[in-house]
Amino acid sequence: MMDELDHLKKKGTEQINHCSTLQDLEKCKSNFIGKNGSITNHLKQLKSLSPEEKSQLGKRLNHLKNDFLSLFKEKQQSLEKKQLDEKLQSNAQDVTLPPIQLKKGSKHPIPETISHVHSILKRMGFIIEEGPEIENEFYNFEALNIPKDHPARAMHDTFYLDANTLLRTHTSPIQIRCMEKQNSPIRLIAPGKVYRCDADPTHSPVFHQIEGLYIDKNINFGHLKATLNFFLKELFGKSKKLRFRSSYFPFTEPSVEVDVDFNGKWLEILGAGMVHENVFKAVKYDPKTTQGFAFGLGIERIAMLRHNITDIRLFYENDLRFLRQF
Repeated sequence: MMDELDHLKKKGTEQINHCSTLQDLEKCKSNFIGKNGSITNHLKQLKSLSPEEKSQLGKRLNHLKNDFLSLFKEKQQSLEKKQLDEKLQSNAQDVTLPPIQLKKGSKHPIPETISHVHSILKRMGFIIEEGPEIENEFYNFEALNIPKDHPARAMHDTFYLDANTLLRTHTSPIQIRCMEKQNSPIRLIAPGKVYRCDADPTHSPVFHQIEGLYIDKNINFGHLKATLNFFLKELFGKSKKLRFRSSYFPFTEPSVEVDVDFNGKWLEILGAGMVHENVFKAVKYDPKTTQGFAFGLGIERIAMLRHNITDIRLFYENDLRFLRQF
C-alpha cells in the first residue's frame, strides 16, 4: 500500500505540473481529492483495516492530501498570474498618451451675481436672512401696507395656492418676520426666488430678488442715499452716475427709484424708501422712536446689465453656447 501511495504522489505531482489552464487544474484536483478521487477512495477503505494499519495509513493519506492541496494552490496562483499577464498584454494601453481634456465649468451668471452682491452688502454690515417661498397674505401684503384692492394682489399678478396662500411676490415678507422676532437695530438682506405672473424677454415668472432693511433710531433719507450710493458704485464702478427719482411703494414713504447711467441712457436699477409707519405698526414697533429704510433689486436685471444680456430667458434655457461664455 505504501508503494502505491508513493506512485500516486509522483503521478499527481506530474499531472499538476503539466496543467496549462485553470480548467485542467480543477479537473486534476477532482481526480485526486474530489468526491470520487484516488485519495478520497483510499480514505474510504480505512474502515476495513486494523486499528494499527488504519492509524499508520491514515496519517500518510492525510499528509498526501495536504501536499496535493498545497501544490494545487501554488499552481492555481501561477496560472491566474499567467492569465492576468496575457489579458493585460492583449489590452495594453499606452499610459504616456495625453489624457482627455475635460472642459472646465464656471459659475452661472445668476449665482455669481448673487455672490457679488452679497459680498458688497456683507462688508457694509448687513447679514443674510431667509424665509419661506410659500407665504400667506398677511406677510406678503397686509403687513407691508398693501391694501386688499391693490392691483398687485390680483390673480393675474400673483400665483395663489388657495384663498390665503401664495407664492411670495417679493422677499419683503422676510423683513416682516425678522422684525417680529427681534427689536432694532436690524440690518439685513433678504435674498431668494420670487414669483409673478409675467413672462417676456425682460421678465420671468420666477426670478431672484435681494432686499435690504436697516432699522434703528434717528435714521433718515440721507443714510439711505449714502448706502445706495456706496453699494451701486461698488457694484457697477465708481465712475457710474446715479439718479434718484421720486416714486411710490405702499411699504415706504417717501419712495424713490434709482437709475444708473449706461452709455448715456438712464436705466432703473432698484426701488427704495423710508419704511412706512404702517409697516412698523404691523410688527408692533413705535414709529415715533424707530426709523429705517428698505431697498430691493432684481438679480436678473443686474446680471443682464453686467454682462450685456438682452433676453432674461437665456438664464434658464441651459444652452451651452450661452453658458460657456461665463
